[in-house]
Amino acid sequence: MTLTRRAALSAAVTIAGAAAPAARRARAGTPVRLVLSWFAQAEVGGFYQALARGYYADRGLDVRIAMGGPQVNAMQLLLAGQADFATGYDFQTLRGIAAGMPLLTVAASFQHDQQGLMTHESVTALAMLRGHPILIAGTAHATFWPWLRARYGFSDAQLGAYTFNLQPFFHDPAMAVQAYASSEPYQAALHGVPVRFFPFAAIGYPPYGTPLLTTRAFAAANDSLTADFVAASLAGWRDYLRAPEIGNALIKKDNPRMTDGQLAFGVRGLAATRAVDGGDAARLGIGAMTEARWQATRDFMVGNALLPAAADWRAAFTTRYVARAKVMPL
Repeated sequence: MTLTRRAALSAAVTIAGAAAPAARRARAGTPVRLVLSWFAQAEVGGFYQALARGYYADRGLDVRIAMGGPQVNAMQLLLAGQADFATGYDFQTLRGIAAGMPLLTVAASFQHDQQGLMTHESVTALAMLRGHPILIAGTAHATFWPWLRARYGFSDAQLGAYTFNLQPFFHDPAMAVQAYASSEPYQAALHGVPVRFFPFAAIGYPPYGTPLLTTRAFAAANDSLTADFVAASLAGWRDYLRAPEIGNALIKKDNPRMTDGQLAFGVRGLAATRAVDGGDAARLGIGAMTEARWQATRDFMVGNALLPAAADWRAAFTTRYVARAKVMPL
């Protein structure tokens, strides 16, 4: 990697940290850098909870959390050695593996993905959206859109660009928009717009949600540190849904635009869907992953022409750290 490239990547981390000061513990420990794929919110609350409650500190880790966002490529920073861990997305990880990237998923924050489509209240089934305008982000063309298009007979002609501005949706009763369970529905409620949210997981979308990544080289060279970081993070997730206030205080410090109302909405949603402690996590521990689920995601991607059939999908994850931590739901 060139010095210019490293400088650019380092600058990206600096910008992220300047926009949202990272939380640090008071006394020195082994520095660990976690870069989020998006802004601080309830969907990363377990990491902030672990930081706030001293779970990282108890294991001798000085954890710095840097927010992501549209201008921050967490995966790129991880591969460049500018981060030790990152939150990611299973589809992106598997495509990276197919391209020869040494990515390794060490835990899954959620047992199912939190994405879906938000429609106006009059829409009672996704099949009703044939011919309706649908706003999606550019990345969705390589994730859920090919599957939705085939499943419901949609066409690319329906698509518009989602710029994370909901005003077009509010003004067009025929429009649908991609949404995250804790975000867009909450914003719609604030504007008094009745909506329905259709989670993709409920109709067979297989990825995990907010997976925790590192690289194979980092895990191999820092096995105990990786085990400690995973165990502390999972303990944070165990506690966050029960008593999120201490973690939320750090979230709001990093992301002043995040409100108490939206955080509470997000926590309620995660609890109601048992995203953290449901599914395999109920018997295997929080953060659980299984080969069967990863194969389902691989098969889904191959079937939708999103991944080469020969990709070494088993190289994308390991269950050993979650098994060693064995953080069971309360």
